[in-house]
Formats: sequence, structure tokens, C-alpha cells
Amino acid sequence: MKSANIVLIGDGAIGSSYAFNLLTSGVGGSLGIIDVNMTRVQGDVEDLSDALPYVAQKSIYAASYADVEYADLVVITAGVAQKPGETRLQLLAKNAAIITDITKNIMANHFDGIILVASNPVDVLTELVLRLSGLPRNRVLGSGTALDSARLRSEIGRRYNVDVRTVHAYIMGEHGDSEFPVWDFATIGGQPLCDFVPKAQQARDFDALSNQVKTAAYSIIDKKGATFYGIAASLTRLTAAIMNDDHAAFAMSVHLQGEYGLRDVSIGVPVLLGGQGLDRILQLDLNADDLARLTESAQVLKDNLATVI
Repeated sequence: MKSANIVLIGDGAIGSSYAFNLLTSGVGGSLGIIDVNMTRVQGDVEDLSDALPYVAQKSIYAASYADVEYADLVVITAGVAQKPGETRLQLLAKNAAIITDITKNIMANHFDGIILVASNPVDVLTELVLRLSGLPRNRVLGSGTALDSARLRSEIGRRYNVDVRTVHAYIMGEHGDSEFPVWDFATIGGQPLCDFVPKAQQARDFDALSNQVKTAAYSIIDKKGATFYGIAASLTRLTAAIMNDDHAAFAMSVHLQGEYGLRDVSIGVPVLLGGQGLDRILQLDLNADDLARLTESAQVLKDNLATVI
């Protein structure tokens, strides 16, 4: 694994959970943390450092924007969190201003690595960071529907009583209300899910699975106020894929340049992720309905992006 320098911007519930996950997973070499509340950051640095004797050695420090010059990866989790009953897109106005300021500070300090955005609404903010930074699209990525796809795999595993590690499935589109599963490419142990599940129960099962995934964040937020463990684990795995040059497949928010017939939008699609960031976009042969859903989701994102640029 590459001993990379990582800078985390945003030390809230998601950021601190991600930092702890990096530590216990042994991912990366050094971790610098930036937040508007640097007193909290210093407390987290001290707390995380207490765990070092039990895990992999790592340099953990309270960072400043000057440190991003030496970072291989910047992960952005900063921003206003989603509240009960609130959609991710309703966060856009406030978080766009925050992310704009963060991006300008990053690029003012000679950053030349990869940016991974997790702040919501992640697709619109990923596109905003791409345009403001001037970096190539392979180096500005959003966590997108990586977490949603993991949720889908988990729900499929539970419903059909199979090891979730044998399940492969993607959620595509917005990380939000217009997302959708691509059932034609879902498999269990290599067998298409549409062959595994009897046709008579597919409509009922698939609708239930889709709804469970789409509303998962709302359910968690209603019960505990925020989601952070799932997205922290997802970000850690994405980070490891970059550090290891894995060329692993995930559904992530990336800028499209004609793929799926779409342009000028960052949206969740299957990609290969490696040491240079985006290695390639996997263009699935979507059926007409799924392609229409992706196009509609992209338009939702474009319409919202237009309000902040």
C-alpha cells in the first residue's frame, strides 16, 4: 500500500469516523485534519493518537491549508449536515458556499493530487469542485452512489439469505431521490439476480429493495440524527483503492464527457478506481428505462448546479 499523505477537511461526525476508520484499517501514511473548529480537531488528534499503540503507525496532526501542497489525497466532508425530513439537495445553497471557499483555499496552496468529495449534495458539489479547481476529471471524484450500492448489496444479501460478499449490484444516478438500481447487472455468485429471483416476485421484491435503499439515510437520520459509519467505511475503501492502485469497481460521482449520452454533469456511474483516481468509466448497456432514469437524474443535478454557478 502506498504510504500516502491524506488531508481531511471537515471533522464532524463523518470526518471523525473516517479518520478513525483510516487509523484502524492502516490506510495511508499521514493524516492531517482541517476544520473551522480547530480546537475540536486538536482534541481528535490527541484522542486518535492514543489508539496508535494498538494499530498501524501513522502521523496524525492538526493541519492547515498550507499542508495540502504535500497531500496525495484531500477528502472533503465539510458542510451542513442533513436534518430529519430534509433532502440532500436542500443543503445545496449553504454547502456550495462552504465548498467554494474550501476549493479556493486548496488550489491556492499548490495542490496537485486527488480530491474526493463526500459533502452533500455530493454530485453537484463534485461538479462544482471540478470546475473551480481546474483539475482533470480523473482527479476530482465524489463518493456518489458507492454507499447506496453497498446498501443495495446488503439488502439483497439479507432478503435472499446469501453472503453479501457474493452479491454485486449498482445504484446509479444522483446520490439522492432520483437514484435507481440497475437490476439487469445485479448478480449473486455470478448468476443474474433476475434469474435467481422467481419472476412472479421480482416486481414486489425489487420495489421494496429500491425503496429501502433510497430511504435508508432518512431512516437513520430520524433515529440517530446523522449517518456516519456507513459513509466513513465507504470513504475508507475508496481511499484504499486509490492508495493500492486497485483498479476496483465502484459506483462514484464522476464528470461525464459523452458517456451514457451525458455531458457537463457529475453523477453516479460504475467506474474503475486506481492510483490516478478515475481509471475508466464502465459503460453498461442500460435498457431504455434505465437510460431514461439516468438522463432524468442528470437533469435534476444540472438544474440544481445552475443555481450556484
